Amino acid sequence: MRTLWAPWRIEYILGPKPDECVFCIPKTKEQDEERLILHRAEHCFVVMNKYPYMSGHIMVTPYRHVSCLSELTDVESQEIMSYLKICTNILKQVFNPNGINIGLNIGEAAGAGIEEHLHFHILPRWIGDHSFMAVINETSVIPEHLKKTYKKLKPFFNKI
Repeated sequence: MRTLWAPWRIEYILGPKPDECVFCIPKTKEQDEERLILHRAEHCFVVMNKYPYMSGHIMVTPYRHVSCLSELTDVESQEIMSYLKICTNILKQVFNPNGINIGLNIGEAAGAGIEEHLHFHILPRWIGDHSFMAVINETSVIPEHLKKTYKKLKPFFNKI
């Protein structure tokens, strides 16, 4: 068996688990960098995935605590779609990927890790980005530290 070191995961494994929803964020921006929040809009916000599938994995999340797409208002839906487009363009500029995955998992059976609060995943993808690691070792390789990715993305969101 091969060992893949991921020492940053110990913080999650041993750390206290929040009682509150991780997507219900404070109104103040004091913790935005710590929480990896890239941008706040009127009805939704953009946040990096703290435990990403790959570098550049971000999410668009409504402020309102809803668990299903049908619970969003038309205004919320429109703003979220707008930010999915904005995020796609920013990821293309910053990472120059070969493609982009955008996904939404509704319910545990569909793969939602946090099913109580809707969140859209946006991931840059490259040809061969996981190749044998995902297939043989069931392992993802994250080539860039989260803080470095945050500092690369944040200036683009500051321009909005």
